[in-house]
Amino acid sequence: MPSIPADLAAFLVEAKRRTYAGLDDDATVAAPLLAGSKQLEHRAPPYAYRDIYFGMGFFVGQETVSRDDRVIWSMSYSGGARADITDLDTLHEVYKFLRQALLGVRVEEPYRGPRLFQQGGMIYRNEVEGSLDRFHGVETISRHDGAPLYELRYSGGLLR
Repeated sequence: MPSIPADLAAFLVEAKRRTYAGLDDDATVAAPLLAGSKQLEHRAPPYAYRDIYFGMGFFVGQETVSRDDRVIWSMSYSGGARADITDLDTLHEVYKFLRQALLGVRVEEPYRGPRLFQQGGMIYRNEVEGSLDRFHGVETISRHDGAPLYELRYSGGLLR
């Protein structure tokens, strides 16, 4: 098993808060590497973070962290709002709530948001297994009455 750099988790938390969670798509680079994608980046040498994804209602993406220009960590994800949510206002409400939850990312589990976050009638849950070197999880958003709104699955770890 590769050794985990001591400062990698702290860098991931900073990068996530300074890209989608904190800035939404305002963090998007002007000329993404892949046509039709959104590409978010954050740098704090020796690290560089890149998140590239496609879609909105349902989306897929990949985050990578490079150290000294070599990719050392990655996480893939896919999911989104329920297919029956077609109202743009509801979709924007769900993703605004998601970004609030993702701001709660912690160094102990720097993958997505906290295990539990509640606000404004919605509940975010994040169930994760593993550690920074190899992990997988599922995050969900539902209304307080239990009505499901969103689900995302993710997995990743250190590259070797």
